[in-house]
Amino acid sequence: GGRARAMLRLVLLSLAACGASAFAPASLPSLACRRAATCAGPLSLRASINEEDVPRRTMVGGALAFGAAAAVGSPQEARAAEETMTISTTAGDMEFEFWPDVAPKTVESFKKLAKKGYFDGQAFHRVIKGFVIQGGDPNSKAGYGPSGTLEGANIGAVKKWGTGGPGFNIKAEFNPKKHEFGVLSMARSANPDSAGSQFFVCLGSLASLDNKYTTFGKMTKGDEVLKKIGGCKTVKGDYPFERQGIEKVTINGA
Repeated sequence: GGRARAMLRLVLLSLAACGASAFAPASLPSLACRRAATCAGPLSLRASINEEDVPRRTMVGGALAFGAAAAVGSPQEARAAEETMTISTTAGDMEFEFWPDVAPKTVESFKKLAKKGYFDGQAFHRVIKGFVIQGGDPNSKAGYGPSGTLEGANIGAVKKWGTGGPGFNIKAEFNPKKHEFGVLSMARSANPDSAGSQFFVCLGSLASLDNKYTTFGKMTKGDEVLKKIGGCKTVKGDYPFERQGIEKVTINGA
């Protein structure tokens, strides 16, 4: 009714008013910054509150074909590579392989968190069409309204999206693996060694991120699910209007 629409407008206006501020979820550069040549200012602000960042694209190419599984070296890497991951979402399941040969510490940390149920009940809190979907923030468990949309949203909780983490950081493991459609990579702040638990999945070929963010796996099944989430309705600030839930993350073969 009219009251619900008025409340929704109030929520969206509140979110829009916060869109370019230092707390911006997912630590993506502000809208103004994304249109500028550099993002040093906004990134330094976000680093001060330990937010995690994926820079905004300038151009995104088409999706690339899946490559063969990476070769592994040590027996430990071989065993780790045999384990796969299923991310069960409100849009369906996505399956991923890991790349312990190029990012062993990142893979190990991510698996440990997943096995503890750390990601279960979270949501992809930032979606940029043609670029990335981003999740891994425990703060994303709260914020949406009773209908699972931003109608009746808890603004205070939404403001915390993009600022959460596991309480520790992982050293960067930049590697030759490219940011392509379906690739898993770690979000971080301006500090290269600031990754924690927030991650993103690429929606296209993102050469501008190569050797700047730690790639650690790739989707092997579920491309339609990824495209569906990546094409969801968003509001200013790249918030999904409807919750894109991460219902459960399962490590297979563990």
